[in-house]
Amino acid sequence: MLWFPGPKSETGEDLAELQIHGGRAVIAAVLKALGELPGFRLAEPGEFTRRAFEAGRLDLTAVEGLADLVGAETEAQRRQALGQLRGLLGGKAEDWREKLIEALALVEAGIDFSDEGDVPRELVPKAIEIVRKAETEIAEALAGAGRGERLREGLWIAIAGPPNAGKSTLLNRLARREAAIVSPHAGTTRDVIEVHLDLEGYPVNLLDTAGFNEASQDPIEREGMRRAKDVMGRADLVLWMTDARETGDSLADPSLSPAAARWRVSNKIDLLSTPVAVASAPDRFPISATTGTGVEDLVAALVRFAGESFRHSEPALVTRERQRVRLGEVMAALWEAITQAEQRAGEELVAEGLRHALVGLGRLTGRVDVEEVLDVIFREFCVGK
Repeated sequence: MLWFPGPKSETGEDLAELQIHGGRAVIAAVLKALGELPGFRLAEPGEFTRRAFEAGRLDLTAVEGLADLVGAETEAQRRQALGQLRGLLGGKAEDWREKLIEALALVEAGIDFSDEGDVPRELVPKAIEIVRKAETEIAEALAGAGRGERLREGLWIAIAGPPNAGKSTLLNRLARREAAIVSPHAGTTRDVIEVHLDLEGYPVNLLDTAGFNEASQDPIEREGMRRAKDVMGRADLVLWMTDARETGDSLADPSLSPAAARWRVSNKIDLLSTPVAVASAPDRFPISATTGTGVEDLVAALVRFAGESFRHSEPALVTRERQRVRLGEVMAALWEAITQAEQRAGEELVAEGLRHALVGLGRLTGRVDVEEVLDVIFREFCVGK
């Protein structure tokens, strides 16, 4: 047993840690014995982390980083989450807070001591100079928000195409398990099937969609096509898969989101009467999902695509929508303060804009007004974290 006296423990309280053998029966017996002692109970999900937050040992961005670290499935996600836990965003937020407090102090000095002879004139321009530096840094952080959120959630890659092209077979081969039902009959897949992959450390969500058969009048099949189009419109990459033996309309893919990259995958080359050399182009891949011919080239291209999507010289500061929204509120308040200063609307209005920005930063790190989000964040943790 290890004893950690507060306030230097992880939660700020007196804390005892039992280190026991890991067998389930041993752990169950120890928990049963502890539960029979007066005042002992099992911790709620996230309770230890919440106590650490309330004791000031972690700010809210670090708590979110810890939640992401617990749930990380790939090395890239682990690195990003660890950066947040170690204060990557929280530390920058504290720097911005100190700058804005300095700027606000200058503005309020001009308001409160305008009749004092030793107080310099025109303090607002000096304050706005500080504000602009903070505003530029926050804007740069927001510019990388999409990259950070994408890494946390993973890339979305949709496999689409006409019925019976072999989409589910490819999904199973990439997943290395029977994730989707495979049948020689067209229209087997009616809904979107989702599989999470780790491509050399990069998180990928692979989606198998219903086949496109515009002539079908089956309402279930048409609903499957509608969902497939919706998934394709939101995907980062679409693998449009066709039967290598088919020509004509089956090769035409429906309109997609301009943001989505599109690759052509010609499947079933093992069934061609005349064998073809497997030579992949940057966006065209002849394969056999059944035998695996050409699939290695496709996987290598997917790894490169993921690497290019996530690769950046600097880690992303913003990794969650909540963080992006809060920083957006801070930016809006700073723009308002700068506008009021440029229009010479009054030092009081400039000061009010800076106060709103400071409140926004406080909400980001959990200094003020966060009760409405605490339960949502901490329930992501498992019991005992």
